[in-house]
Amino acid sequence: MQSLAARAVEVLTTPDGRAKTALSRSQAAAWKASRNGDGPDIPVGTAQPPLHPSRPAKPELLSPRDVPRRKPGTEAGRIALLHAVAHIELNAVDLHWDLIARFSHVPMPMGFFDDWVKAADEESKHFNLMCDCLEQLGSFYGALPAHAGMWRAAEDTAEDFMGRLAVVPMVLEARGLDVTPGMIEVFRRAKAQSAVAALETIYAEEVHHVAYGSKWFHFLCGRENKDPTVVFHELVRRYFHGGLKPPFNEEKRAEAGIPPDFYWPLVEAPAQ
Repeated sequence: MQSLAARAVEVLTTPDGRAKTALSRSQAAAWKASRNGDGPDIPVGTAQPPLHPSRPAKPELLSPRDVPRRKPGTEAGRIALLHAVAHIELNAVDLHWDLIARFSHVPMPMGFFDDWVKAADEESKHFNLMCDCLEQLGSFYGALPAHAGMWRAAEDTAEDFMGRLAVVPMVLEARGLDVTPGMIEVFRRAKAQSAVAALETIYAEEVHHVAYGSKWFHFLCGRENKDPTVVFHELVRRYFHGGLKPPFNEEKRAEAGIPPDFYWPLVEAPAQ
């Protein structure tokens, strides 16, 4: 029986976005069936994931400073915003499967794998929701350039399990909790109900992904008898490039298990 780690690598090495997310959802369904006793038993196993996941030829990936900025008050701007979210969600699919494959050699409770398979499945759904919204507006994922730096956190933490949990779900995905309400309002003002519904789904489910990061980060700190707040600050300063930027969605961050004393001390100092 093919292991979960090997299945994760299959997703990582599938380039096309729609094909990648279809395989991701299929692998997630097989894992869920296995865990529920409704399908063959799938071992966790181990695997060697690629340093970079396979990606489609488009979008063109640019340095963050070179990605064109568009005003969200225009239809072109709203298309660009949806495209950016689709790109984030596709990266998230790979980030979650990479977490499973890259650290599958670390002894962890089965609930760890259950959580991240579920998160990868939901990120796959989110990517497809964004693609559907783009196509309704006559566009598609790959039509615009995108941010080339999305995978940097994965590269930087490829050998640091706690660092990966600290930076990806607890910093990058937590940032999504801060900015998504504003995006929802942009599409609500434009009376774009499909986009509003899609983003509200993403917003609700991303809280759980951040919570998975916090839960398993605290688990590892407890296992090593370390202070989670001190370790979090140390790891974010080591791996995250630049300070954190308010405003923060303190309510949703608290719901996800991240208290203010985790992130406020990491706020970027204002320029002198």
